Amino acid sequence: MSEPIALCFSGGKDSTMALREIRRRGEYRVAELVTTVTDAYDRVSMHGVRRVLLRRQAESLGLPLVEVVVPPQSSNAVYEREMGKAFSSIRDKGIRRIAFGDIFLEDLRDYRKRQLAASGLTCLFPLWKKSTQSLARTFVNEGFRAVTVCVYSKVLDESFAGRLFDVAFLDDLPSGVDPCGENGEFHTFVFDGPIFSRSIEFTHGETVERDGFFFYDLVPATNNKTTQQTK
Repeated sequence: MSEPIALCFSGGKDSTMALREIRRRGEYRVAELVTTVTDAYDRVSMHGVRRVLLRRQAESLGLPLVEVVVPPQSSNAVYEREMGKAFSSIRDKGIRRIAFGDIFLEDLRDYRKRQLAASGLTCLFPLWKKSTQSLARTFVNEGFRAVTVCVYSKVLDESFAGRLFDVAFLDDLPSGVDPCGENGEFHTFVFDGPIFSRSIEFTHGETVERDGFFFYDLVPATNNKTTQQTK
C-alpha cells in the first residue's frame, strides 16, 4: 500500500499539479489537504478565494480538508504557531510527510524543511526543479481549468486578474514573469480538471486593489450554470 501523506493546498494550479503528480507516481497517497485561511475575511490566505469555494474543491477532489485559521495581517510567529499545531495533529494521525507545490525557490524549500522538522515531519516536493514553462503548458493541455485571482501589481496590470489560465494568458505574460508565477507574480483558482469529480461553479465578481495586489473575487454560483468566461 502507498504511504499516506498530507498536501499543503492553496487551491491554485501548483498544488493541484503536485496532487496530480503524486497520484501519477503512486508511491504516496494524499490523505488530506491543508490550507491556511484568514478568519475575518473567510477566505484563503494570500489568494483571497472564498472559503466555500475551497471546500467545494476539496469535495470535488474527494479529500478531507484541514483549515488552519489565522487572523488578518498575521505575523510569521502566529502563522508558524498555528501551522505547528496543525502539523502536530497530522503527525498524531500517523502521517509523516507533507507535500508542497514549490518548484524552484531554494530559500522557501529550506524554510519548509525547518518548519516541518520541528514537528517531526519531512517534506516532499513532487514538482521540484521541473520546467515551469513545461508545467504550465502541460496543466492546460491536460484539461485543467483555472482563473487568476491575485495579481502582483508591480509586474502585471489589472487586466490579468480574472483571466483564464490558458495558452493566451501564457503568451501574453511580459518577459521575466514566470509562467507558473513561482516568484509570486500571480495566483490561481483551479475549478475543473481530470482529477475533479465535478466543476466548481462560480460567477465573476469585482476586482479590488489591496497591499500591492489586484484581487479578483469569485462568487459561488447558486444554480447549475457556471460562468467561466474571461472579463
